[in-house]
Amino acid sequence: MNPRLSVNINKIALIRNSRGANLPDLSQVARDCERFGAQGITVHPRPDERHVRKSDIASLKKIVSTEFNIEGYPSSEFVDLVVKTKPEQVTLVPDPPGALTSDHGWDIKEYFNFLVDVLASFKSAAIRTSLFIDADPKVVDWARKVGVDRVELYTGPYAAKFDNNPGMAVEAYKLTAQRCQAEGLGINAGHDLNLRNLSYFRRNVPGLLEVSIGHALVCDAIYIGLENSIQRYLWELQS
Repeated sequence: MNPRLSVNINKIALIRNSRGANLPDLSQVARDCERFGAQGITVHPRPDERHVRKSDIASLKKIVSTEFNIEGYPSSEFVDLVVKTKPEQVTLVPDPPGALTSDHGWDIKEYFNFLVDVLASFKSAAIRTSLFIDADPKVVDWARKVGVDRVELYTGPYAAKFDNNPGMAVEAYKLTAQRCQAEGLGINAGHDLNLRNLSYFRRNVPGLLEVSIGHALVCDAIYIGLENSIQRYLWELQS
């Protein structure tokens, strides 16, 4: 079974917000992404609301018909929003409020008790949970202990090293995925995956269930259109 493609629409919201009106219409873009083949929609509502806003979440929940994935730092406000919305999946990232983008995984050992409490809130609402982690098999042991359903492998380092040495770039991810399979954890991945490096990652990382891609996909859509871009990413996940 091929990994699912969840399209992150944050960059679409960023374009909308730059002019203060509802153009492009975020809900319509989400519908179109699904119509073009996306198997999920991802959003990351940040505290400064520079792209997806909290007020977008309820309307997106009503119209997303595939899988709705909300990611973010689990502040009390974020936890309340997710529990109220009940998406299919929540992905927790360790970003401080002013972070430009997610650039590292959780230190689960350090935040163990905090994460146990947060995950319990989502589990009680029957929401599948995922933790953003670095590619390190040792982290997987802590992920299992904390009780999360899945991990999302932070693929920024893979993308940065891919052009020079693809085999070396993917090795830690392969080992981490193998450990996840042994521990019964689902495997997602995201950050800087693109049309150049996605297929190789998919072929070399066992058990990959889902990728979340936004920035690169939207950049490609500028040149080839949103439908073609989504179709190209789906093809890379099959090849």
